[in-house]
Amino acid sequence: MNGIGVTDWVIVAAYVALVAGLGFHFARTEKNADDYFTGGHAMNGFAVGLSIFAAAFSAAAFVMLPREGAYRNWSLLSVLLLIPLFITPLLWLVFVPLYTRLRLRSVYEYLSIRFHPRLRRLGAVLFFGYAFGWLGSMLYTLVLILDAVIGLSQPQFMFTLTAIGVVAILYSCSGGLKGIIWLDVLQALTLGGCVIVILLLALGRIDGGLAAVVETGRAHAKFNLADLSAGVKDQTSVWWVLALALFVYLPGYTTSQVTVQRYLSMSGPKELHRALTLNAVVATAVYFLFMLTGTVMFVYYTQTAGAMPAVASQDQILPHFIVRDLRVPGIAGLMCAGLLAAALSTLEGGINSIASVWTYDLLDRRETSARANYLRTALIGLGVIGAALLAPYIGKNFIDQITAVASTFLGLLLGVYVLGMFSSRANAGGAAAGLAAGAAGVALVFLNPAFPAWWSGAFAFVPTLLIGRL
Repeated sequence: MNGIGVTDWVIVAAYVALVAGLGFHFARTEKNADDYFTGGHAMNGFAVGLSIFAAAFSAAAFVMLPREGAYRNWSLLSVLLLIPLFITPLLWLVFVPLYTRLRLRSVYEYLSIRFHPRLRRLGAVLFFGYAFGWLGSMLYTLVLILDAVIGLSQPQFMFTLTAIGVVAILYSCSGGLKGIIWLDVLQALTLGGCVIVILLLALGRIDGGLAAVVETGRAHAKFNLADLSAGVKDQTSVWWVLALALFVYLPGYTTSQVTVQRYLSMSGPKELHRALTLNAVVATAVYFLFMLTGTVMFVYYTQTAGAMPAVASQDQILPHFIVRDLRVPGIAGLMCAGLLAAALSTLEGGINSIASVWTYDLLDRRETSARANYLRTALIGLGVIGAALLAPYIGKNFIDQITAVASTFLGLLLGVYVLGMFSSRANAGGAAAGLAAGAAGVALVFLNPAFPAWWSGAFAFVPTLLIGRL
C-alpha cells in the first residue's frame, strides 16, 4: 500500500534538509571531545529538557502509545505518570546532585570512584547491551511503520533499515551532542504538533465527538490505569505498572548514559532543575495525547466496522489509520517526517552516548582526535544496524522487546548504583558477587516460560542489592 503523495514527499524532503542543515551547522562549532560528547557543559535548560523527553520518546513510542490506547487500556500511562510523580523527584534529590558534584563525564565513572575501575568497565558493558538492544528494536520498529505507509518488499525493507542507520551514523559524526540536543528540540516540537493535528482530525471522524469517545472508552474499560484484580503475570496489572516504572524507566533515567549525558551537559544546577521540570510537564502532556489518539481510533473502528482492522502488526495501527482512513493530503508526510526526526535523534543520541562510554570508560581517555571519534561512531552505528536485524527474535512488538532488554541490563545497573549510594559497607567484591547473583536471577526468568520477561528487572535488581550487602 502506497499512501504517500507528492505533498507528503515534499514535507519529508524539507524536513530531512532542515535536519541535515542543523547537523552541519553544529559540526562547525566542535573543538574537542568535550564538545563532541558533553556539548561543552554549556547547554540550557529549555533545550535539554525537551531533549530528555525526545530521547526517551523515540519513533517507536510514536506508535506504541496509540497501540496501547487502541488494543489494551491506559495502564502504560500509569507507568509514564510515575516519571513526573516519582522519578523526577528522585533525580532532583538523589542522583543528579551526586553526579554533578563528582563532575562526571560518564555516569559509569561513579562505579570506579565508589568501587573499582573493573566495575566501571563492567557497567559500560551492561550499558552496551541495553543501548544496542534498545536502538536496534527502535530502528526495526520504525521500518515496520514505514512499511505500513508505503509498502516495502523484503529487499526494500532491508535497504530502508540500512539507509536510515547510515544517515544516523553520518549525522552522529557531524553534529556531536550539541547538534543532537537541538535536533531533539525540533523533534519534540514536531511530535507535539503532529499528535495534535492527528487527534483533531480523528475526532472529526467520530460520530458524537469527544463525548462519544469518553462513553465508548468507559464502556470498554479503555481508561483503566491498572487492573487491580489482575495477577502478577498480566500485562495490564498494577504489578506490570510497578515493574516497568521501577526496573525500566527509573534506571533508564538514572543509570543510562543516554539520559545522564544530557544532565552532564548543563551549565549549572538552575538550568538542570529547569530541564527536569520541563521534561516532566512535556512528557506527561504528549504521552496523554498519544494514548487518547489510540482510544479515538478504537472508537472510530468500533463505530464504522465493529472491530479493529487486520494489520500485520499492532504497531502499524496508527499509520494504517492515517493512510487508509484519514486520507488528508500532507498528513502522511507529516507523520513520516515526525517519525524520521524521532528516529534519527534517538539513534544519533544513543550512538553518541555509546561512543562516549567507549572513549571515557573502556579506553579511559579524556581527549581523543576527531578522526578517532568518527571511526568509533561509525562502528557503533553498524552494530546498531546489526542489532535491528535481531529485534524480531526478542519480542513480538516494541514494548515487549525493549522491556526484555532494558529490565535485564538496567535492572543490574540500578542494583549496583543503589548498593553504592545507600550501603556504606558495600565493596567491590560484594558488588561483583551481587551482579553475578542478579545475572543468575535474570537467567531464571528467561529459562522459565512461566515468568513474564518484564519481571527480569526485579530478579536482576533484588539479588544484586541483597547479595552485594553481605
